Amino acid sequence: MSLTVSPELLAQAEHGSVDDDAFLACVRASLPYAYGLVERLAGELPTTDRDFADNQVPPADDAEQGQLLRALASTAIRGALERHFGVALAFQNCHRLAAFRPPAVTGEQYRRFISAESQVLNQQPGFVNC
Repeated sequence: MSLTVSPELLAQAEHGSVDDDAFLACVRASLPYAYGLVERLAGELPTTDRDFADNQVPPADDAEQGQLLRALASTAIRGALERHFGVALAFQNCHRLAAFRPPAVTGEQYRRFISAESQVLNQQPGFVNC
């Protein structure tokens, strides 16, 4: 299961209106590694002259890796993180996550990051099971 949902959040969903703050609190509590990684990258973004900040360090264990994969595989979770932190996320391999400035998604750095060439060039034997 991706998220540990409180009875209150479940009731909101059943009534057709989930509060963004409540949903993000659920994501933060359920997927702390993934949430923290996006938070860190969003915090680094203003300090770089590139259009993005990225993580190149693999998660410490399978639990962290699973959190990251679950967060990025969910359109709802990924979108909530992007809106909350004001970034556009791009993902390679099992851990290389980048937070882009939203206007940069039409630029060269973003196109290069999400290209098939970059995906292939970032493969390593240790990534086979990620």
